[in-house]
Amino acid sequence: MIDLVLKIGAPLAICLAAFTPGDSCAQADTSPNPAARNIVLFVADDHGQDTGAYGNPVLRTPHLDAFADEGMLFTHAFATTASCSASRSVLLTGLHNHRNGQYGHVHDFHHFMAFDNIRSLPVLLEEAGYRTARAGKYHVAPEAVFRFGEAIPGNSRDVVTMVDHARPFLEAESERPFFFYIATSDPHRGGGTTSDEAFAPDRFGNRPAGYPGIDPVLYDPEEVIVPPWLPDSPAARAELVQYYQSVSRIDQGFGYLMQVLKEAGRYDDTLILYLSDHGIAMPGAKTTVYEPGLLSPLIVRHPDAAERGMVTDAMVSWVDIAPTILDFAGVAEPTYLQQVRSEGIRMHLQDEHGLHGRSFLSVLEGGDGAGFDRIYASHTFHEIQMYYPMRVVRDRDYKLIWNVAHDLPFPFATDLWAASTWQQAYRQGPDARYGVRSVEDYIHRPEFELYDMRADPWESKNLAYLPEYSEVLAAYRDMLWDFEVRTSDPWLLKQEYE
Repeated sequence: MIDLVLKIGAPLAICLAAFTPGDSCAQADTSPNPAARNIVLFVADDHGQDTGAYGNPVLRTPHLDAFADEGMLFTHAFATTASCSASRSVLLTGLHNHRNGQYGHVHDFHHFMAFDNIRSLPVLLEEAGYRTARAGKYHVAPEAVFRFGEAIPGNSRDVVTMVDHARPFLEAESERPFFFYIATSDPHRGGGTTSDEAFAPDRFGNRPAGYPGIDPVLYDPEEVIVPPWLPDSPAARAELVQYYQSVSRIDQGFGYLMQVLKEAGRYDDTLILYLSDHGIAMPGAKTTVYEPGLLSPLIVRHPDAAERGMVTDAMVSWVDIAPTILDFAGVAEPTYLQQVRSEGIRMHLQDEHGLHGRSFLSVLEGGDGAGFDRIYASHTFHEIQMYYPMRVVRDRDYKLIWNVAHDLPFPFATDLWAASTWQQAYRQGPDARYGVRSVEDYIHRPEFELYDMRADPWESKNLAYLPEYSEVLAAYRDMLWDFEVRTSDPWLLKQEYE
């Protein structure tokens, strides 16, 4: 099918902007902004909203808790996809991954990478006069798109050493402000299991030798809090112990970075954001678009905030991070072409639009968050074999999930399939309970899942096929359709052809 392209005052032409990487993109304003200040973006790996500041009385995270007292804690912050590379591409572009081209993992044979024309956050900031550096987990490509001025060396689980290596960058006397992007590999799974016994927990990066500058914090399986979406089993408790320890290690590393910024005299003039790429690495969270996969920590300290220790329920997502940082820096957003649909005829209108997200700087500056009441999510791949596109609209009342490839069994990431928490339940058979749903229901999903988020926050009862919710379903399907159009989603074709 050939798409029509219309542009006011321009001749008719052919455009495949929404489906190929070659569309035109306006240049951002690159003039230096002398009023710009420093920016630190700290990204943990697979960390859910699990800290003392978020209400967990067992997890010991004194540095993150103290930072929340200095900044603003977001209770309704969401990843747009619970997959590492794809989520990071959203953070660094302000575009959903179905539009930036980073559909899944970049490394090894997966080989997903963003389109060449994408203009990422570090590139835009550097062109505006910022010094830029990254440390730790990178996990996006190509480097020409996600280009930083410096790459700080170090083990991404060893935050203290990475920060020490970054000291010259952070302490440099320069008229140019800096953007420092630091990403850990904690509390991602890794490092093998604690023993060779059946259902032995993953180490979550913990190791007997420990890490420089870190005092290991150990936990008791009987004390950890098992959320309702997980089975309360010995395997789950044993893995949560390891996860908690890894989170406490992040906390100490983050605290060390804050100490270094203060010693360098940079803390008080720096916008600092702490977040995770998405939720915990457990089946039921990571790689899903259920709440435990998308709901993530976000704590931000704005240097000029009138009040400290604030909590907001403004609904924001990772597509909003880049616009917020650009807004703080006074840097214009790039523009891209937008797909539209009109009168039943699919066409492309060469109309330029900015990023998919929007700045929440007004919230950080004391606004009440009015209007931040809806988020969208888009997931397509994790690993290359894990094709399972899902699109989501969620507001304060309902959440609709469209499982595009619902005829397929839900695919597992290699490490999540092997997770002892999952295996202990899976080996009991398809009727075994895995948190709020059965093993069978977790693997085989309907086309639509509709949940009442006020009455059923753990998404245990699908309302999509109940007659009394037909109008709600129709309304939220329309919202998803509009979202796909506005964000140039190639998977829009799945709706048009059905």
